[in-house]
Amino acid sequence: MINPEDNSQTSIIERKAGHKPRHTWRSWLIGEPLSTADAPHQTIRKIVGLAVFASDALSSTAYATQEILVILAAAGTIAFGYVFPISIAIVVLLAIVTISYEQTIHAYPDGGGAYIVARDNLGELPALIAAASLLTDYILTVSVSIASGVAQITSAFPQLYDFRVLLSVSFIMFIMLINLRGVKESGSAFAIPTYFFVFMMYITVGIGLFKLLVTHTLGTVPSPPEMEAIEAAAKVTPFLILHAFASGTTALTGVEAISNGITAFKEPRSRNAGITLIWMALILGSLFLAISFITKQIGAIPSESETVISQLARTIFDGRGLLYLMLIAATTVILIMAANTAFADFPRLSALAARDGFLPRQLTYRGSRLVYSRGISTLAIIASILLIIFRASVTRLIPLYAIGVFLSFTLSQAGMAHRWWKIGKLQPGQQISERGSTIHYQQDWLHKMIINGFGSVCTAIVMLVFAITKFRDGAYVVLVLIPVLVTIFWSIHRHYKNLASKLSLENFGVLPPHSTRHRVIMPVSGVHQGTLAALRYARMLSSDVTAVHILIEPDEAEKVRKKWEMWGEGVRLVMLDSPYRLFIEPLLEYIADIADQRQPGETITIVVPEFVSENRITSTLHTNTAELLRSQLRNQPGIVITNVPYHVKTPNEAK
Repeated sequence: MINPEDNSQTSIIERKAGHKPRHTWRSWLIGEPLSTADAPHQTIRKIVGLAVFASDALSSTAYATQEILVILAAAGTIAFGYVFPISIAIVVLLAIVTISYEQTIHAYPDGGGAYIVARDNLGELPALIAAASLLTDYILTVSVSIASGVAQITSAFPQLYDFRVLLSVSFIMFIMLINLRGVKESGSAFAIPTYFFVFMMYITVGIGLFKLLVTHTLGTVPSPPEMEAIEAAAKVTPFLILHAFASGTTALTGVEAISNGITAFKEPRSRNAGITLIWMALILGSLFLAISFITKQIGAIPSESETVISQLARTIFDGRGLLYLMLIAATTVILIMAANTAFADFPRLSALAARDGFLPRQLTYRGSRLVYSRGISTLAIIASILLIIFRASVTRLIPLYAIGVFLSFTLSQAGMAHRWWKIGKLQPGQQISERGSTIHYQQDWLHKMIINGFGSVCTAIVMLVFAITKFRDGAYVVLVLIPVLVTIFWSIHRHYKNLASKLSLENFGVLPPHSTRHRVIMPVSGVHQGTLAALRYARMLSSDVTAVHILIEPDEAEKVRKKWEMWGEGVRLVMLDSPYRLFIEPLLEYIADIADQRQPGETITIVVPEFVSENRITSTLHTNTAELLRSQLRNQPGIVITNVPYHVKTPNEAK
């Protein structure tokens, strides 16, 4: 509230708004609105952070081994013996990437991941490539994870197979709704299912290894599904091994998520995020190796009708009993929850890019629950469309997957290597502030540069292998999509930059003098109290007022003419004949003619009487002429459109 006793001569008055949002259906759906001051209390602990940011990586254990087998199947079941050595190579790559990203987390405590690292160290173009790659990957993360989760359900309940697309879209909407409630609530909601999955997976592989190595009672998959018809290769080739390796590297997707969401952690956030990353890597690596090892021993077959995890579970648990159903349920939940990682990071990355002017500014706005709700909704819509197009097939979606994330891995690690090189050039005690961090001399810069540089080379090789081996399967779509997205980013940035330069106050003197002439045009559909109220307002603006009536029906036009002569207060009325019964086009043509003839410094104002209905339903019964004119004339300089609302009181209000 303004203090009347404050006699300070300042032209700026600070005032706190007392309005609090009302309780609506949105409050029931996503929770009561949070104030900006609540933001520090929405941060999460390591335990919850693992559920929020690591569910994508952990869930990949449910399908990474199967994707390796799908490729090896081209050489027959004899090639399945390579699944475990390939898995070991992938876990070594996981260790390299984890160590590299652990350094990134401590170097950039404000988050941003590959986009910020590339922007500060490699330039805007690599940063945009990283952003396009990650945004594409997050969309595919949602699609692949949800499709894979639904595949687990249809493996246990085959009768639901025909409803997989509907189930997939429903799960996406559910995850979107949970995320709209806020980071803290979504993390708390998903923590228990995440740890239940980890517990069930360790129980499963533990029992499996015990039966295999100790009691020797494990056996093979009973009644395995038939292997889909695949064009068989003559023999196992290096190209086939590389192809299988590339498919298996989908296990690494999601490793970068923690580096993008550091700000969500409690202080000290870099330390907490780094520890969470190491936890995730240890769990992921151990489960992936164990699943691949047991899968080879039991002779599991890659199939669309039954997942490898389902075959592994019913072999270890001797059928589809309670433990089998518990594992399938846990796997389904974690796969669906894996989409939560993308929902946590996609809006954050979108907001960063939008803040730099490469995406629409609307993506920077936080919703009532302190999350980037528009980014969350955008991700849900795009991922749903993708699932509908590809019929929720994991095998059809996987070729589109992982190229983007490995491209972002490469750019991030290359950027970090360059950052350590810059640090090595500084003098002890010297520091330089950059947009995303502050760099200062460190003695171990060379050691860290080698780690990040080696990680960049490794992920670049994997990316090239993936692009080549998966090109015909659909990877070309991503390779085309990323340049298209970068072009769109540049176009948006150019628009914002041009607009900012035109609106800038630098080298700006004073406003031009006021217009010397003001002409008013008022469209008239009929003569009534609302028309007279608008006419009264128009005459307050200028003495040069022209009313315009579009003549569509002769009988109605004559009524307007007679009423205007009585109530028009001497203001001229132009009757525009419209033989084709058009309304907006003749009016626009008349306004254009007047605009072409106007004098220098003359402003034209279009005053439109607007009937304001008492509710939204009855408002659809009236034409909103002001909005129609505004949409057509907003790009013409020197023309102002003003609607004069006319409220009709209901009988109860009149009393």
